[in-house]
Amino acid sequence: MTLRLGFVAGVTPTKWMRIWSERHPDLALEVFRTDEAEQLEPLRDGRADIAFVRLPIDSDGFSVIPLYREVPVVVVPEDHAIAAADAITLAELDGEERVTGTDLSMAMELVAAGVGVIVVPHSIARLHHRKDLTSRPVTDAEQTQIALVWLADRTTDGVEEFVGIVRGRTAHSSRTSPTPSSKPEKRAAAKAAAKGRDRKPARGGGGSASSNRARRGKR
Repeated sequence: MTLRLGFVAGVTPTKWMRIWSERHPDLALEVFRTDEAEQLEPLRDGRADIAFVRLPIDSDGFSVIPLYREVPVVVVPEDHAIAAADAITLAELDGEERVTGTDLSMAMELVAAGVGVIVVPHSIARLHHRKDLTSRPVTDAEQTQIALVWLADRTTDGVEEFVGIVRGRTAHSSRTSPTPSSKPEKRAAAKAAAKGRDRKPARGGGGSASSNRARRGKR
């Protein structure tokens, strides 16, 4: 079996990939990056079984697990006046030319050339880091959020296992690795032992009724 995982730029799935390979060395994990503008298309056309996407999305027909929020930052040239601040507000960006576009590499080139500034999630700024650029948090800008998404009618065992890994399920509680106590024969043995512990000795000092009558007859 091969699980195909898509992830939008800014997400670093390395940790979950490592855990998957440790728990399922015989099950391949195919990973590829998706463009944010078309982040759901690989799920719809079958190229991906599950994906990390950036919200908001049209969630109709999808199972969605929100994961974490991203801090928005403004990216500016190192010698820009904003670089002297620890953080800024949207009001302080009034009058600044904004660079837009889906080609973020080109957008960063334009910022470095002094054409304008760009507001992006911190993970994107880190991904496109350059020595001639710096970023500062924008305290009142709307945060974005990363989520794990898959088509609800394609919830396979592999998808459920990967969801469990991302949500922190341990190998001990893994769906594909049941604990020994979950086996029927183990449960039956445990029940028998419990019944044995619950039995109480007969009253009267431990002798049976027939042996007590025999002792009284010999007197």
